[in-house]
Amino acid sequence: MKHLFVIIFSLVLSSNAVAFEVKSSTFVGQKTKIEQPITVVLPDNYSSDKRYNVIYVLHGFSGNHTDWTKLTDIEQLADQYDVIVVNPDGNYGAWYLNSPVLNDSQYETYIAEDVVNYIDNTYSTNRSKVGRGITGLSMGGYGALNVAINNQQVFAAVTSMSGGVDLRPFAAEFGIEKVLGEYSQYPQRWDNASIINNLHKLAAGNTRWKKTADNLPIMLDIGVDDFFIEQNRELHDALLALRIRHDYVERPGIHDWHYWQKVIPYQFLFLTSHMQKIDK
Repeated sequence: MKHLFVIIFSLVLSSNAVAFEVKSSTFVGQKTKIEQPITVVLPDNYSSDKRYNVIYVLHGFSGNHTDWTKLTDIEQLADQYDVIVVNPDGNYGAWYLNSPVLNDSQYETYIAEDVVNYIDNTYSTNRSKVGRGITGLSMGGYGALNVAINNQQVFAAVTSMSGGVDLRPFAAEFGIEKVLGEYSQYPQRWDNASIINNLHKLAAGNTRWKKTADNLPIMLDIGVDDFFIEQNRELHDALLALRIRHDYVERPGIHDWHYWQKVIPYQFLFLTSHMQKIDK
């Protein structure tokens, strides 16, 4: 670890004092060798005598690991739910997938293995599937689904906010061609990367007829005036057609930080409801 710096915040809400700790550092992923900064929020009274559940929250296209702590009050949710919040860096526009074009852009593996292992080895965490949830906005909404669906043994639940869940309609935007190659040349790569074409990986574990808990509880959350709305509706319909249990929410709003600040508490409520705490 290097370039470590720590910022401690405290504030008062109503009559209750709330204190959280925000840490930013840079590390090199053991598996991918990716070197990126990361921001971690520790809840009030964090102690190595406890094992904490962890929620991973991914930023959107053109953002970075500081977006969530700079632009929302997500730190307060760490205190409210007594969880560690982790904001990895998605390299501006790497789309949290394993690129067939760039050998050094294996961001699905980076999140699911390198970041998770780094957090488990650095902090006192619940080192099991039931102790981890993942969410994200826009590119990060896609990334959360992509990472969780392909690594169901790692995460207890996943949500997507305003997710770019189908990449194909945006082949000329958001730098996706840099990590997948041009759509005109490699349409199969784009088909394979779109969430709607990966639902077979969920069918057995989330089927409506399954009497036990879902393998990977899912929630999609999108504003009715968001430019990704149609792709999210199509994904919702496809999930219904395959009888894959999931939550789907449309709310008033557009693709902006006002919306994400409003809905991030619902993501934590959903994720933590499917996670389990453990004793030391």
